[in-house]
Amino acid sequence: MFENLENVVLRYEDIANELASPNVTADMDRYTKLCKEQNSLTPLVEKYKEYKKAQQDMADAEELMSGETDPEMKEMAREEFQEAKDKVPELAQELRVMLIPQDPDDDKNVIMEIRAGAGGDEAALFAAEIYRMYVHYCEGKGWKCVVDDFEESGIGGMKFINFTVVGQGAYHKLKYESGVHRVQRVPVTESGGRIHTSTCSVAVMPEVSDDINIDIPMEDVRIDITRASGNGGQGVNTTDSAVRLTHIPTGIVIYSQTERSQLQNKNKAWALLRSKLYDLEKQKRHDEEADLRRSQIGTGDRSEKIRTYNFPQSRVTDHRIKLTVYNLDDVMNGDLDEIIDPLITADQEAKLLKMDQQN
Repeated sequence: MFENLENVVLRYEDIANELASPNVTADMDRYTKLCKEQNSLTPLVEKYKEYKKAQQDMADAEELMSGETDPEMKEMAREEFQEAKDKVPELAQELRVMLIPQDPDDDKNVIMEIRAGAGGDEAALFAAEIYRMYVHYCEGKGWKCVVDDFEESGIGGMKFINFTVVGQGAYHKLKYESGVHRVQRVPVTESGGRIHTSTCSVAVMPEVSDDINIDIPMEDVRIDITRASGNGGQGVNTTDSAVRLTHIPTGIVIYSQTERSQLQNKNKAWALLRSKLYDLEKQKRHDEEADLRRSQIGTGDRSEKIRTYNFPQSRVTDHRIKLTVYNLDDVMNGDLDEIIDPLITADQEAKLLKMDQQN
């Protein structure tokens, strides 16, 4: 590990030297890439310097203890030695986590889909509540949620909703939310007081940036222009502005009608199709690399039941890491870090174990 870190430091110094050259700004693409690489390496380099300093402090204090005759100075050196000794393994573990290969999509915006599953009207109500839960969570992070398309049910629920989360690191946090979410409660629509189980499915996809090449031959896509039917704002029904894309090889259908113009809806539909195809390819790679898939908690099978929200007991259980919390109201109001952070930690531990086995 430390040989790798020394190489990182050397690379960091090379970048700094190159950026200091007066000629580097002549090639702005090169300059931008170097700045981006330097920014990505800075936290690791700083943490490694902190680790090396703790080691040096420990060695200096040990040397002082062995040569010091004054009891008070010796005790001070012993305390400094113990403090540095305690820091070294903590910093080493932090460095190990930082050396885990990063998901290149972690910093990207997110496209999310929530669809009502089993349970009829109650499933649609639950889907709407799950959507509001994510909106509150994103607001707490300073992220913006932009609705792309949705269909309401008659009693305030949602049959489905597609929305984009715009914010630094959104995919890093939200990628663990893909899967089936289950609710257990007495439905509003149930007069008998019996507890029902309903579900909704959540899909989380990284938004695909323009620098990623997603080849979509035009002959593979059927484009239909229709009149928008509802949720797009005043005047939405007066023009043929809605766009439906059908990707023939996969059967994926994208419908966009929330924008006022056909061009805006078409751009939105193509962006969503690109993200869906990119996510499909990402899942295929995970399927082909079974060990990797097992080490990535919650980014796999979308038919997997990942979480249960039990209202009578105010209990939320994440089945992947067997985590249970008893603050359902807080969770439904967007307090998700208590669940998502342990998922990230479990994912990191699985990856560290895999790295250790490979070494």
